[in-house]
Amino acid sequence: MLNDAFYDSLGLMLFMLNPFLLIVYLIDLIEELDSKTFATVLIRAGIISGGCYVIFAVLGNEIFNTLFKADFASFQIFGGIIFLITGVKYVFDGNKAIKSLRGEPKYVQGGIVMPIMVGPGTISASIIVGQRLDYVPAIGIILVSLVVCITTVILLKELYTKVKKKNEALLLKYIDIIGRVAALLIGTFSIEMIMSGIKAWVAKF
Repeated sequence: MLNDAFYDSLGLMLFMLNPFLLIVYLIDLIEELDSKTFATVLIRAGIISGGCYVIFAVLGNEIFNTLFKADFASFQIFGGIIFLITGVKYVFDGNKAIKSLRGEPKYVQGGIVMPIMVGPGTISASIIVGQRLDYVPAIGIILVSLVVCITTVILLKELYTKVKKKNEALLLKYIDIIGRVAALLIGTFSIEMIMSGIKAWVAKF
């Protein structure tokens, strides 16, 4: 029987993979790529991201303690700072900020993975899910979350293409506003990550 930890973990992964936020970050690719190419690129990025999530969910803190000789709290602090910088850049520069982070078009799949799908928030969420649950349900949550996210983004791309023909200017303005508001939420979450990391680090002493 599924318990509260399962549903809480599923909600956490879906929140961090928020497809409605992801569609804002990928708006330039949505406009540039046809439906088939966009879906292919997104699915490949999802497979790469899923592999990263599973590794961190299964190995968890061991990756930091054994491989990197560092605490997970240190990652939360540094990751929160990176997340904060990304949010600040988006508030001031809009989607151009994310486009610049993705790099050249030939690296677009890797650019979607880092820093959009695999970032401090999703890695932290994967570790937390792995700590809360056994390996099988944890991996199941990751896979379900990815399928829901990727499917929703692909459907939103189709909806965007149809709506854009009639209300392009209004739609682009709306997406820009939503993106900047979402960036404020990212900034807020990044502060929470930094504070959680500081508290965990201080608690050792």
